Amino acid sequence: MTTTLKKIGFQHVGSFLRPAELKQARADFESGKITHDALEEVENQTISRLVDQQVAAGLDVVTDGEFRRSYWHLDNFWGFDGVEQFNYGEGYQFAHEETRDDSARLSGRLGFNVETHPFIKHFKFLKAVADEKGVEAKITIPSPSQFYAELFRGVNAEGISRFYDSVDDLYQDIKRVYHEEILALYEAGARIVQLDDCTWGMLVDPNFWETMAGAGFDVNELKKIYVDLNNGAIENLPEDLTINTHVCRGNYHSDWAAAGGYEKVADELFGQENVSTYFLEYDSERAGGFEPLAKVSGDKRVVLGLITTKSGVLEDKQVIIDRIHEAAKYLPLDRLWLSTQCGFASTEEGNVITEAQQWEKLALVRDIQNTVWGQ
Repeated sequence: MTTTLKKIGFQHVGSFLRPAELKQARADFESGKITHDALEEVENQTISRLVDQQVAAGLDVVTDGEFRRSYWHLDNFWGFDGVEQFNYGEGYQFAHEETRDDSARLSGRLGFNVETHPFIKHFKFLKAVADEKGVEAKITIPSPSQFYAELFRGVNAEGISRFYDSVDDLYQDIKRVYHEEILALYEAGARIVQLDDCTWGMLVDPNFWETMAGAGFDVNELKKIYVDLNNGAIENLPEDLTINTHVCRGNYHSDWAAAGGYEKVADELFGQENVSTYFLEYDSERAGGFEPLAKVSGDKRVVLGLITTKSGVLEDKQVIIDRIHEAAKYLPLDRLWLSTQCGFASTEEGNVITEAQQWEKLALVRDIQNTVWGQ
């Protein structure tokens, strides 16, 4: 039976460069110069302005730019009960830089509280602003598999046995708290939830063992765990809730963390993960070819991240159009779409581009969408 797919619409992956006034307000709050209420007011103002900018750029689906977060992923983890923020001692190792050293580890058994997890309140504000402008609001959260990866990162794993007799119990709790969070976001009005996920991008890297997992990890077992966690968290959700995922190889200050094509994970990621749409990094040779797209099962779709956010240099329009048609050899054009490869600021530092270049990139995306798929 053929189903009619809801249009993806013009939407950005998620994060935007933090404006100078927001960066200053965060610094002032950290140094004790302003209150949290004062910081929140600046956040509200800059997010409202960002929504206006997205609407002016023609976006059908808007985000809050992740303006209230320091990291694309850790802030969500810190919102769960039983998780604590701490300094790991070293950051994530990227190709040319090391990030700040914040991390998340267990401080008890996992729980979700709709009253205390900040993302629910954050989304309600975005939803209200988006509704006034007549556009859809989406929220981006890190995937359950990303949470697993952080909890099992190096010394973090040593504390798990303090609170869980078996890793299977922990897996069930990860799925449960995510399911509860997603349902709470749905109740707050979310109809598009995007799971941002670097775990698959790390698995394809031939240096994965040395750079991320270390000794004692079985890559095939990890693939099974990732699929189980992600699918378990998103099963039995309302039918009008769209769950997408964004797969990345690292995006920090215009640097990258991993390299390798999708071949090694295509069967599990494209064939078994029960999402509606994949936003895939495809802006450099590090992402490999389009052949793995033939493994995308059912009527799931792919948004090709052919426009980079790591550089302000604009891509050649015809080159991108040619690449789209090359991808269509493996997945029909009506199941393909276009976006940037990632957000512009996965952490509050942001990529090394200007705000003007950020909007020029999105204008190019829109122009190519109209050329290839029409209005």
